[in-house]
Amino acid sequence: MKVDGRCHCGRIAYEAEIDPGAVMVCHCTDCQALSGSAFRTVALTRPGGFRLLSGELKTYVKVAESGARRHQGFCPDCGSPIYSTSEGDEPKVYSLRLGTCTQRAELVPVAQIWSGSALPWLGELPAIARRPKG
Repeated sequence: MKVDGRCHCGRIAYEAEIDPGAVMVCHCTDCQALSGSAFRTVALTRPGGFRLLSGELKTYVKVAESGARRHQGFCPDCGSPIYSTSEGDEPKVYSLRLGTCTQRAELVPVAQIWSGSALPWLGELPAIARRPKG
C-alpha cells in the first residue's frame, strides 16, 4: 500500500510503500520515552520502500538492549518522529511513525509487541470520560 505523510510543521514530507499487515503497537519503554506517550504505533515499509520528498531529517541513534543501533529520524524544527531504521545500506525496512502518515485511520494494528511493558491503565481507556474536543 502506498502512503504519504509529513511532520507537524510541514518541513518533512515522505512517501512509502508499506505492508498493511505489518502495522503494530509497540509498548517498549524506549518507544514510550521517545514518543512521549503510552505506546507507539508503527507501519513497516517494504525493503527500500521509503522516499523522502522534502526536508532533511535529524537522526538520533538509539542503542537497543540487544546492542543493535537504530536510527531515529525526526524533523529538526518541530521534532515530529518520522521513522526508525537499522544501520547500513539500502534496501532496508523503515518503521514509520504512524501519527505522521496521512492514511493513519486506515492502518489498523495487527499486533502488539513488548506488551510486558504496557502501562496497566491502558485497558481502562474505554471507561475514561471522553470529550470530542479540548
